Amino acid sequence: MAKTKNFKTIFPAISVPMNDDDSINEPEFRTYLRWLKTFYDDGIQGVVTNGHTGEITALTREERKRVTQIAAEELGDKMTIISGVSSESTRGAIETARDAKDAGADGILLMPPHMWLRFGMSSRSPFEFVKDVAEGADIDIILHLYPAYTKATYSQEQLVEMLTNISHVKGVKMGTRVQSVYEEQVRTIRKAAPNAVLLTCHDETICDSLFPNMDGAILGFAGCIPELITKAFKTYRNGTCKELHDIDDKIFPVERAIYRGGQPSGEAHARLKQVLVERGVFTNDHMRKPVLPITNDSKQIISKGVKDSGLTKVDMSKF
Repeated sequence: MAKTKNFKTIFPAISVPMNDDDSINEPEFRTYLRWLKTFYDDGIQGVVTNGHTGEITALTREERKRVTQIAAEELGDKMTIISGVSSESTRGAIETARDAKDAGADGILLMPPHMWLRFGMSSRSPFEFVKDVAEGADIDIILHLYPAYTKATYSQEQLVEMLTNISHVKGVKMGTRVQSVYEEQVRTIRKAAPNAVLLTCHDETICDSLFPNMDGAILGFAGCIPELITKAFKTYRNGTCKELHDIDDKIFPVERAIYRGGQPSGEAHARLKQVLVERGVFTNDHMRKPVLPITNDSKQIISKGVKDSGLTKVDMSKF
């Protein structure tokens, strides 16, 4: 029986364990993926490779493809595999989207060209960019929405146009990060494109971000504390606000240890990787430069955050 793609799920944006020589630790990566697979029945039915948490900008084209291939080999029999695509050109985005498809991805997380962050873009550029990638790679797309205060964000009108006129566009990773704009966008899209999948990515305010009724999530955070993230979603859907608040109290210490009250960044991704070390999932917190090693003070803060959240060591020998 063919696997059914599921975009309405929790997608951990997975980290990639590195050796001290910058090479990918493939055996440890496979073990990590098998651990995440054990949360399938709890609501983690997909993963995102090559997200910012997965150091996409530090990986070569060949490494991005290999990371997705490994994920497909370990998880692709039942889980939905999405690969991040980031390129400064439409042609480059099409080529790396085809790489992802060849490697076994079920879809891509399409990031805007980063030159737009500095210089902005014409109003028609996003639609043409996404349409060309969809047609050129023939693969399903989750749009990566950048924060509302950046020049690379998409307006709700642009989002609706892409969701309703490009058949391969299945949903949006809602990275708005301005709550009033976020809620308006979600409500507008729900009315105009009711079949669109809307996924929160607000790692630093995860429980707050659920209330506009999100279909799932793409979270680096879900790759290091999956037991708490899945519990938050279950509680939101079936519990009370008080119960969700109690879960948030457990998430908060490690959340603040990683994100320090701000949105994810290179340094936050390094701290997240240290949480995986603290939990016994990774043996090394190595990140590729220009992200620098975290300080001993940061490691102590992370250790306390993990302890205060009630998180335990993971016996990776089981996987």
